[in-house]
Amino acid sequence: MLKDKNILLGVCGSIAAYKSAFLVRLLVKSGANVKVVLTTDGANFITPLTLATLSKNPVYTQYFEEETGVWSNHVELGLWADLMIIAPISANTLAKLATGICDNLLTAVYLSAKCPVYVAPAMDLDMWKHETTQHNIKRITSFGNTVIAPASGELASGLYGEGRMAEPEEIVSFLNHAILKAMPLYGKTAMVTAGPTYEAIDPVRFIGNHSSGKMGFAIADTLVRLGAEVTLIAGPTAQKATQPLKRIDVVSAADMFNACSEHFPQSDITVMCAAVADYKPKTVAEQKIKKKDSDLNLALEKTVDILANLGKNKTKGQVLVGFALETNDEENYAKGKLEKKNLDLVVLNSLNDQGAGFKSDTNKITIFNKALEKTTFEMKSKTEVANDICEAILKIIK
Repeated sequence: MLKDKNILLGVCGSIAAYKSAFLVRLLVKSGANVKVVLTTDGANFITPLTLATLSKNPVYTQYFEEETGVWSNHVELGLWADLMIIAPISANTLAKLATGICDNLLTAVYLSAKCPVYVAPAMDLDMWKHETTQHNIKRITSFGNTVIAPASGELASGLYGEGRMAEPEEIVSFLNHAILKAMPLYGKTAMVTAGPTYEAIDPVRFIGNHSSGKMGFAIADTLVRLGAEVTLIAGPTAQKATQPLKRIDVVSAADMFNACSEHFPQSDITVMCAAVADYKPKTVAEQKIKKKDSDLNLALEKTVDILANLGKNKTKGQVLVGFALETNDEENYAKGKLEKKNLDLVVLNSLNDQGAGFKSDTNKITIFNKALEKTTFEMKSKTEVANDICEAILKIIK
């Protein structure tokens, strides 16, 4: 969840500041871009050099450098961040945030931040329990900030009780969960099919198609980024998902049907992007067919219509999306598929559009909804097309 996020970490004067080094390391390891604002008191506990080395970015401590006059633009820093966390936050800085006091770079950045702000308090037991501190906690929470509650344990004073800053691993886990909960598809399950199917003729030959799986994989990745728990059912393809999901590899239309039948009942969203073979050989030779005669005649039979089967079994609240790859009379075929197979959306591709269809990195689509309302998109990368399709799904869910 933290990959490619811009995270601004504030570090205040507390013995717990040593934990900020571990926190920076974990955030960077998670793929986040980290910048650190260190207060003057914080620098008494941990050096800017340590945090700069771990974050791979300069550490900000003052409004400007006296020797060079270089200005640390607090507004730019506040706008750069996707989220801001102050860990540790001292009772002193907590009071400043609650009352709007702006007497150092960190508090100025906080007042400029437009992103979610998290604070992880660290202080002695009596300070934490004091009515003033608890009042300040309630006040900053009322501003929309989130407090990562301190734990109980041995404190720097020698006392035992509440006031220990949460461990870096717990903070990272908290941030991941908070980001996930804020996503529009949090709590939703999705099933996506991708790639071709191969229908065996003999042990070495098959009937297949040119589908690369790129479109289906892009949709699956996008649904994960929107917070869904995704199961990806993939035919034979070299594609790899970039997001964490459950992948099931299949070969034939029958394999895909079985996997879809198992997972569809639990899926809130189903996107059937795979190019499933319409026909398969009636019989499969046990041994490789030798080249003896000038002709080879194959008797074919229909494969199971997976999409139609899912449409029949679709329940209220489930969203079912199908694809129509056509070469002629495209819109009529697509609308017919939408109605016959009980779809919520149908995504039309035309092989007549150069740069669209199999194997390419781009696609050009038209989406029809249940009301047969038509939305046409320009040629885009398949990642951007996946975003458009998922936006259409979000409209239905909302």
